[in-house]
Amino acid sequence: MIQAKSSFGKWPEASCASKNENRRLEGFYEEQPIVKEVSVGNMVNVAIRKFPDAANIVLHLETDIPGDVVVHWGVCRDDAKTWEIPAVPYPPETVVFRNKALRTLLQPTGNGSRAFFTLDEKLDGFLFVLKLDDNSWVNFQGNDFYIPLSSARSVKGQSNSESEETSGKAHADGIINEIRNLISGLNSEKSLQTKVKEAKESILNEIEKLAAEAYSIFRSSTPSYPEEDSDADDAEPTINISSGTGSGFEILCQVFNWESNKSGRWYMELKEKASEISSLGFTVIWLPTPTESVSPEGYMPKDLYNLNSRYGTIDELKDHVKSLHGVGLKVLGDVVLNHRCAHYQNQNGIWNIFGGRLNWDGRAVVGDDPHFQGRGNKSSGDNFHAAPNIDHSQDFVRKDLIEWLCWLREEIGYDGCRLDFVRGFWGGYVKDYLDASEPYFAVGEYWDSLSYTYGEMDHNQDAHRQRIVDWINATNGTAGAFDVTTKGILHSALERREYWRLSDQKGKPPGVVGWWPSCAVTFIENHDTGSTQGHWRFPGGKEMQGYAYILTHPGTPAVFYDHIVSHHRSEIGALISLRNRNKIHCRSIVEIVKAERDVYAATIDDRVAMKIGPGYYEPPSGPQIWSLALEGYDYKVWEASS
Repeated sequence: MIQAKSSFGKWPEASCASKNENRRLEGFYEEQPIVKEVSVGNMVNVAIRKFPDAANIVLHLETDIPGDVVVHWGVCRDDAKTWEIPAVPYPPETVVFRNKALRTLLQPTGNGSRAFFTLDEKLDGFLFVLKLDDNSWVNFQGNDFYIPLSSARSVKGQSNSESEETSGKAHADGIINEIRNLISGLNSEKSLQTKVKEAKESILNEIEKLAAEAYSIFRSSTPSYPEEDSDADDAEPTINISSGTGSGFEILCQVFNWESNKSGRWYMELKEKASEISSLGFTVIWLPTPTESVSPEGYMPKDLYNLNSRYGTIDELKDHVKSLHGVGLKVLGDVVLNHRCAHYQNQNGIWNIFGGRLNWDGRAVVGDDPHFQGRGNKSSGDNFHAAPNIDHSQDFVRKDLIEWLCWLREEIGYDGCRLDFVRGFWGGYVKDYLDASEPYFAVGEYWDSLSYTYGEMDHNQDAHRQRIVDWINATNGTAGAFDVTTKGILHSALERREYWRLSDQKGKPPGVVGWWPSCAVTFIENHDTGSTQGHWRFPGGKEMQGYAYILTHPGTPAVFYDHIVSHHRSEIGALISLRNRNKIHCRSIVEIVKAERDVYAATIDDRVAMKIGPGYYEPPSGPQIWSLALEGYDYKVWEASS
């Protein structure tokens, strides 16, 4: 949501609690050492557990390797690791191979595939290798994968492994705290004055090593099991590291526009499209704000716990979230924390008394909002003048909002959140909320005007992206932010045929994605900028150039609902498929090879080459052989075939 159509003029900068808020942190946000050192691959995850009063062990094998994956497996009874075929039962799609092993086709899950194996507890180990659909094999450094069955965990009681799991979580928490301490040290004024470039790069490298270790723990955490395996009360605890920025491979879809509330049954209409949306390759779905609201679109919330809205009832919302989870999609709720509409007037006739479960009074409203006679402290950001602005410095407000966010996670099943109008309050409060609610993915809407001189957009937009980066940093990186800088630069580049704008002074992408790609959510349109609001509509007829850019580049790309139900659907789906099969992720490496008046071209991870604009570009022949994969109006994308 935006404040008004006039919001594209100069807005005052947020008056955050820190006096150093406008200080630039360019050295940290280049992130080049991090990008160059990240190693990203597919996951093979195995978990085993023992049920009480049973002689069997259940082994769960899961992978995110795309396509058909066959596990070639057997068991052994001693340290010699001699393969043999176990007794039945076997998973579905299992066949005997030469009377020495079994082959099982893993079952698709939406983001990969998996299988469950029931094994005798007297066996020593589980042996396997993976066979992919291109007739290649995956093993462990030339040997078979070996899983000792003696490490099976009981689902009841305080076992040693349970203690180890708690220790693992504590270790992960320690890693995260160490990362944050390093970031804080790097960003302090004293550090910026005294640390030379080499010292900064050393800190960044250390952060990346710690992040990789935390990520490996996240990837190896115990998966969930089907309901038939055990009672809910018997479910074992899992390690849960929630950075708020997902796995790095997210592709977001906003599945509503400004008019979606008018049907009165939007949740049920979307439920019918869940499988269709998943099949396009999206991983995260952004749903509209669910709260009872003065405005039908939901962005003027009243009783936060009343989720019967113009989009449907709370039961329909729960049912829809469950259907999205059923096809492997994560779900973001759209939450408005900056302001809240009152239920009652105070003694002066001012609307600042709230009803419902959170029955706040004027103490919950900031004291410097001239319209609502708040009795709280001064705002930590910009006021939204259409409704009472909430004072997040109040302990009772933060406590209530944390409880509400946790309730949304537990009761509704949201995996994360999109945060509305975050310019209105300090990012440090967002950190508190996300630390407590532990979202899988979170993204904030920090939207203000880009830099213009005499009506023409400046080439250098560092000040604009710095303000977004400062907000992300205030959250300690627990949330990403929409890359408004990139959207604005794409507007001018495509409208005016000035593709040179897509490279900054250092040859990097000029938006947030060029400084902090893992926290940049790139987009070309949303319910505010497009749809029937049209506050900042993307250049008409050039939408696919925009998608060719964001779906091949690092960052987390977001696709707008109106575009996937239009004639762009098949082209967008093809770009998503290309992104997924080439494993492009939020920190992929971009090399800009051309940024001229009529053409922009780049290679990504040495696996994908692309160009947008009417000008000429073909990737040169060399060690790689490039094949044209996609082509549309003023864009082309190639893949490396060798």
